[in-house]
Amino acid sequence: MACPRHMLLLLSSAIDVPHHEASGGGASKGKGAILTVPARQEKGGMRRGMAIIDLVLRIGAVVAALAAAATMGTSDQNLPFFTQFFQFEASYDDMPSFQFFLIAMSLVAGYLVLSVPFSIVSIVRPHASGIRLLLLILDVVALTLATSAAGAATAIVYLAHNGNSSSNWLAICNQFGDFCQTVSGAVVASFVTVVTFMFLILLSAVALRKH
Repeated sequence: MACPRHMLLLLSSAIDVPHHEASGGGASKGKGAILTVPARQEKGGMRRGMAIIDLVLRIGAVVAALAAAATMGTSDQNLPFFTQFFQFEASYDDMPSFQFFLIAMSLVAGYLVLSVPFSIVSIVRPHASGIRLLLLILDVVALTLATSAAGAATAIVYLAHNGNSSSNWLAICNQFGDFCQTVSGAVVASFVTVVTFMFLILLSAVALRKH
């Protein structure tokens, strides 16, 4: 039979070993938790940076869309000569495509203005993926509307500059030079808006991918 002293030593060693293993495991877990904090902060800083870029691009798109709508809305030219029954005038409201352009770009500009506060919230809360997803969906819809308006107006501007002999469309830009220059500027501004939307959608997709 073992003496009581040896039995006490065996019991103490059996108790101490799990204690040290448990404390060691806790320390390793603590180190692992500490190591994940800088990584999370770094990822949050990257998302905040992308949100700031999103805000800058969105403000630029607001300016471009407003410029396109305002330029088209003020496109009007009267020739200095007229007859008793007819006056030579060119205006955006004479063509349905230009009317659609004005309405569509006004809606796009209004949406962009309303989306700016959501972009600011994305900067304050970079980990909120719901806002980013909402902006992505609405940006795709606005991009579709802006692209259709720009495409329709581009076709009419091309005909105004070059005409179409097969359809008996006469080029009017030789007579209405100021009008054609104005609507051409509006179309260019609309395509700037379209390109900016592409970058916004790409940025939102990358941000959601990193969540």
